Formats: sequence, C-alpha cells, structure tokens
Amino acid sequence: MQPQTHTSLQPSNSRNWRVWWQLTRPHTLTAAFVPVLLGTALAMQVTTVHFGLFFAMLIASLLIQAATNMFNEYYDYKRGLDTEESVGIGGAIVRDGIKPKTIMNLALSLYGISLLLGIYICMSSSWWLALVGLFCMLIGYLYTGGPMPIAHTPFGELVSGFFMGMIIILISYFIQTGTVSTTSILVSIPSFILVGAIMLSNNIRDLDGDKEFGRKTLAILIGRQSAIRLLASMFIVSYIWVFILIFMNIISPWLAIVVLSAPKAIKATKGFIGKTIPITMMPAMKATAQTNTIFGFLLSIGLFIGYFM
Repeated sequence: MQPQTHTSLQPSNSRNWRVWWQLTRPHTLTAAFVPVLLGTALAMQVTTVHFGLFFAMLIASLLIQAATNMFNEYYDYKRGLDTEESVGIGGAIVRDGIKPKTIMNLALSLYGISLLLGIYICMSSSWWLALVGLFCMLIGYLYTGGPMPIAHTPFGELVSGFFMGMIIILISYFIQTGTVSTTSILVSIPSFILVGAIMLSNNIRDLDGDKEFGRKTLAILIGRQSAIRLLASMFIVSYIWVFILIFMNIISPWLAIVVLSAPKAIKATKGFIGKTIPITMMPAMKATAQTNTIFGFLLSIGLFIGYFM
C-alpha cells in the first residue's frame, strides 16, 4: 500500500549530492552513452565527425535517460511499489525524503534541456529528427508513466532495446552522415539485444514482487528459469551476430575484440541461476549492465582501430 504520510525533509547536506546522483541511476546511463559513441564511430568510417553534434546528442541522450529513471522513481512511489525495504537503487522518495513533485519537476526540466539540444541538432541536420526525438521522449515517459506503463507489460525488453539500443545508434549516425546505412542497422542489433537484456535482468530480479502487484512482464509470463535461459541466449546471439558480420566482410575483423566482454556475460547468467531472493541477484544485474557497456565500448574501439589501421 502507498504510505499515507510522507516526510518533506530533504537529504542532509553531507550526503545531498549522493542522493541526487543516485536518483539518476548512474549505472543505467551507459545505456545512453554507449549507443551514441557507437553510432558516431560508425559514422566516422564514412565522414568527418562533427563534434558539436556528437556532444549535443550525447548530453541529450543522458538527460533523457536520467529523466526516464526519475519518472520511474515517481510512479513507483505513486503506485506504492517503492518502500523503505525495496531492493535496488531507487527509493529517493521513501528513504531520502525527496518530495515526489520535486522529482517530477526535475525530470521535466531535463526533458526541457534535451528539447533545446534537439533543436540545435535538427538545425544542423534534419527537422524530421524532431518527430523521432519527440516520440522517443514520449516513450521514455510512457515506459513507467501513464495508465498502462510499458515496463509492466511483456514488451518492456523489446521497447527499451529498440529505442535505447538501436534508435540512438541510428540517430547518432544520421546526424553525422545525413542517412542511415544497412551496416549501421546491422551493427546496432547487438545493442538492441543487450539493452533489452538489462531490462530482462531487472524483471528476473523483481519477478515475485512484480507478480504480486499484477504486472505482466516477460519474465513472469515465461517463468524464472526460462527467463534466465532467454538472457543467456540474448548474450550468445549478440556475440554470434558480430562474427557473422565479420565473416560476411561487412565489418572489420577488429570488432572481434568484443569477445573480451564475454566473462561479464557468463557472470551475469550464472549469477541468476538458483537465486530467488532479489538482493542476491544484484551482482548479476550489475554484470548484465556492464556486459552492454563493455560490449559497446569494444565495438567502438574495434571500429576506431579498423579505421586507423
């Protein structure tokens, strides 16, 4: 049940900045940073990079991701999902005394800054991006907001992977080149899969609690064991996909460097096996997010090396 009263006390000054930093859920921000880097690295293969556009896209993506996390914080509280005993890095409202309205206003402010950056990007590339960007921002809100949050349905992995994985890469590529190539689409697919894997790992951890609150996530529908097998399959497909592109001579053999991230994927999968208590699955969740980050960085490094060699 949602608490009937709520403290209006703000965090003490000694730890104030830590509370606000945690509110952005920093471990998720790499899911916004890495696709921008990867899309720009792909663009560098065919054109000269415009660093003003790169940094504008990077900052806008980070702000939208942070705002999306704050929407999640706000609506989890409003729906009574967050308590002082909840496992995870959320809980700025129930544990740290930040007012819900403050969090919502901050999220909307971050969206406002993103809009200004978006105007600059559109002025320098194409105004068609305005429609794409606004739709992405709407999805960011609807992911946990609205009458039927996307995160509560079986489509959370698909939507998060598509918009936070593939679309950010393609926009980052487009603003530099003015087009979207077949190669950019093919290279973005592993990111699509791995960002979705982050969402799946979160749903595996929260399976019992989500079921209690009536959510219908993919992990709930297929069961814990099948969800863990699906997670492992997502990792495997991502690596195989890169090697298929290498063998088809679509990308440089240097991109095979992504195998260095495989230990994190293995750790993530093993970390869920035999676990049912949420807090014991936190290391596996962290390893899943790290797999996406390291995988994307290594892909980008492979592209950079291939370009200069």
